[in-house]
Amino acid sequence: MTTQQLYQLYLQHPVISTDTRKIAAGSLFFALKGDKFDANTFAQQAIAAGAAYAVIDNPAYQLGDNYLLVADVLTALQDLARHHRRQLSIPVIGLTGTNGKTTTKELINAVLSQHFKTQATQGNLNNHIGVPLTILTIDASHQMAVIEMGANHQKEIELLCTIAQPSHGLITNVGKAHLEGFGGVEGVKKGKGELYDYLAPRPPEGGVSSPGGVTFINSDDQTLLDMAAARKLSNVVYYGTNTIDDLVSGQLIENSPLLALEYTNNKTGQSYTVKTQLTGAYNLHNILAAIAIGSYFNIPAEQINAGIEGYQPKNNRSQIVKTASNTLICDYYNANPSSMFVAIENVGKLQAPRKVLILGDMFEMGPESAAEHASVIQKALDTPVDERIFIGKDFAAAAQSIDHGLWTMGQNTCYATAEDAIAALKASPITHSTILIKGSRGMALERLVELF
Repeated sequence: MTTQQLYQLYLQHPVISTDTRKIAAGSLFFALKGDKFDANTFAQQAIAAGAAYAVIDNPAYQLGDNYLLVADVLTALQDLARHHRRQLSIPVIGLTGTNGKTTTKELINAVLSQHFKTQATQGNLNNHIGVPLTILTIDASHQMAVIEMGANHQKEIELLCTIAQPSHGLITNVGKAHLEGFGGVEGVKKGKGELYDYLAPRPPEGGVSSPGGVTFINSDDQTLLDMAAARKLSNVVYYGTNTIDDLVSGQLIENSPLLALEYTNNKTGQSYTVKTQLTGAYNLHNILAAIAIGSYFNIPAEQINAGIEGYQPKNNRSQIVKTASNTLICDYYNANPSSMFVAIENVGKLQAPRKVLILGDMFEMGPESAAEHASVIQKALDTPVDERIFIGKDFAAAAQSIDHGLWTMGQNTCYATAEDAIAALKASPITHSTILIKGSRGMALERLVELF
């Protein structure tokens, strides 16, 4: 089964299924393999559940004409998405970065969808499977798409760019995350920079040169500016806090804990005030990115502002939860040293009668784990809060390297497991406080919420 042949069937059945528990009637089922399963074994079940065809790569499971044999199911899915993308003439905005990808993607989509019919990555389905699945949900009615691209090793963004083929792009930032897979901070920079590589002007091919794509860049981030300069990006739109060369520049005017900002469209000279449902000063540039993209596509300011003001954070990213006795900042979807630092700094700046940090282990740190956990502890100790609680074996080990005099200043506690922390918090509840809960997803810190 060639990509062209598969595409003709996709046009007749433009819904993709990969999970036999969620088979859409008349869909194409792709029998993807996982670490612990081979979905070829579920192909017959998918057909019985209503799939029109099952795409398989093991001839032993080809039981009829509606079982489509390919060399590799994942490659077939990716090639199908590439082919479909080439049929689309709409702007496709690709974005990646260490922190803030999903929030920025949601903000951009909230703004663009005020004026255009858009399609965007659902949740954080931003990998080698999620990106092609998103591309294959775009149909002729869509006017624009926003595709989030995640990575934990080099060459992954490069691969995703060949599938999504972004015409526009944005890197939120480059920081310390997935250090083990990327091979250190320079590896992260190189890996995220693969989006800039794709958007850079290209030499002539067949006598025709490509000007490259449009890149949106935070002018306050010198790392991103340097990365863009190294690639000679020529079609750049800037946003930031204080540069007249920015299409949009803005400043926070409130963070208590929800953000409000004032921004200026430097092309029109008009200024606006926007209140958001987001917390965290670190979200300022994420918001400005969405405003800049909306302005670039000539969306009226009233619609841009409505999109920003209407966006409600979810998926445990910068969410505010008010209980009877506490205000929680729930930010425990993921964590790395960069995001930990800005989240801790934000709590330090908040005006609140009592502030508490509850921080869980950061995963995928590799050889840098001990040093990075110690640096986060030090950052927390240097930040003006009333109580600090660290959870996890990595924080427990790193705490041993902290000067005892600093550790005993204030109320600081470390628990080796979340279960130990839960037992202690049940015995001595925290009340009347603003509490940051942040850690890697694997720590499952949502278990703490009911305690407050």
